[in-house]
Amino acid sequence: MTPIPAERLDAILVRHDIITAQLSAENTPADSVVQLSRELSDLDGVVAAIHVYRAARENLAGIEALIDEGDAEMRALAAEEKPDAEEALEGAHRALQLILLPKDAADEKSAILEIRAGTGGDEAALFAGDLFRMYAKYAEAKGWRVEVISQSEGTMGGYREIFAEVNGRGVFSRLKFESGAHRVQRVPDTETQGRIHTSAATVAVLPEAEEVDIVINDADLKIDTMRSQGAGGQHVNKTESAIRVTHMPSGIVVFVQEERSQHKNRARAMSLLRAKLFDAERTAKDSARAADRKAQVGSGDRSERIRTYNFPQARVTDHRINLTLYKLEEVMAGTALDEVIDALVTEHQAELLAAEGMA
Repeated sequence: MTPIPAERLDAILVRHDIITAQLSAENTPADSVVQLSRELSDLDGVVAAIHVYRAARENLAGIEALIDEGDAEMRALAAEEKPDAEEALEGAHRALQLILLPKDAADEKSAILEIRAGTGGDEAALFAGDLFRMYAKYAEAKGWRVEVISQSEGTMGGYREIFAEVNGRGVFSRLKFESGAHRVQRVPDTETQGRIHTSAATVAVLPEAEEVDIVINDADLKIDTMRSQGAGGQHVNKTESAIRVTHMPSGIVVFVQEERSQHKNRARAMSLLRAKLFDAERTAKDSARAADRKAQVGSGDRSERIRTYNFPQARVTDHRINLTLYKLEEVMAGTALDEVIDALVTEHQAELLAAEGMA
């Protein structure tokens, strides 16, 4: 086990004590109370892990002392207890290492989910629809709320593209590993010869940005209103409720038409624009920080083929970690998606540990 410097752990415990004292003081400003309470909440788990780790280490040290200095009977008993004590220390050490890893500030945020049909025509649009339903079911099981921002349907069903907000705590921490190119291999319903076709869709997961995260200058925006397009009943083409916002410095364009209210569509368009600008800023920082790293788990590289869904073999393969599950139906239903995401999280944590010199 790589030793964790005692000075680092002591500094955390001291900071925890200082914050606790400040929150107990009567003269602490109200705005500081909110910030301190948030920091204390983050530190509580770390402090608990430190205490467990140090208790496990002291327990093992006591057992080893008995083995070295105790009588024959005590040495025998201590020798029996030592493997369990070593295992407990190893587990506490690992848990503490993980909780000390640098946190992604966006992990607790909600997310914007983008799915676009790629190569494969109508079959790609159908697959994009399948992916959206997979994430929607997964979100429902997690207690998250999914709201469609904008969509463009395929001619045979599915979506040429669809944008949705996924609201809930920790959404981005789970879905961020889904960004990339997803490939499907299956026999389309229209295929009379039984041939397997390959098509693709791209997924992008952006952390939802607050106004404090990204400041947008109104002078940098070009806002156009227009009539909604596509199916929608009597409302379509009667009022100019659709909104297109162009951010001139970056060239990013967003279009929203789902709501009948122009005001609501504008609010959603601004939310989507903030997320795209926030993601661009994060990507630039991540690229600079990880330029010398080869692994791309969690990198969000959307040109990378990350996963294949093979329907004839009922197989799902994540190419980043060489994980294969013969649970295609369960993955598409959202019930087994956690198995893939958990494996990606574990790999990502291993990379971070190595980068921090704690592997």
